[in-house]
Amino acid sequence: MRKQTIQYTSSLDALVAIAKRLSVYENQQKIDSEDFFYQYNQGILPDDVLFIEWANDYRHYLVLRQEIEQRLNYAA
Repeated sequence: MRKQTIQYTSSLDALVAIAKRLSVYENQQKIDSEDFFYQYNQGILPDDVLFIEWANDYRHYLVLRQEIEQRLNYAA
């Protein structure tokens, strides 16, 4: 599998793109990302490619969300 690099002009653009990908995973698997991530980290779910990519996207989502929240709190 070939990895693709996408560059975004802002953290907010990246967050929106990742949120859309998370929504696709959630609709396909019928579970929200937070519950999935908990189960995945507990070892309940297998380490197949789909789950690894979903977990990585969710980690990235959490980091971006925290970064944006910190910027908003700093600006306030």
